[in-house]
Amino acid sequence: MGLHKVFKIVPKKQRSINGEVLTPAMELTVTTKNFMGNPFNNGAEDVIEMYKRIYNFDYKKCGCTPMDFDWVPLD
Repeated sequence: MGLHKVFKIVPKKQRSINGEVLTPAMELTVTTKNFMGNPFNNGAEDVIEMYKRIYNFDYKKCGCTPMDFDWVPLD
C-alpha cells in the first residue's frame, strides 16, 4: 500500500486560453498517488486528472503551470 497526501488547490485568478476557462471558484481537493510535498511534483498528473473529471477542464490546453495555483496540504 502506497502513501498518499491530500491537498487543497485553488486557482489564483481567472485564466481563459484556447477555449478553456479557469476561475478561482474551481477549487479541488486532490489525493496524490504518491506521498510528496507538492501536488505538482509528478507533472501535475493527479491535478490534471481531477480538473478533467470534475470540471471538464483541460489544464494542458489552457497552458497552466503550478504558479497559477495556491495549494495547502490537508493532512
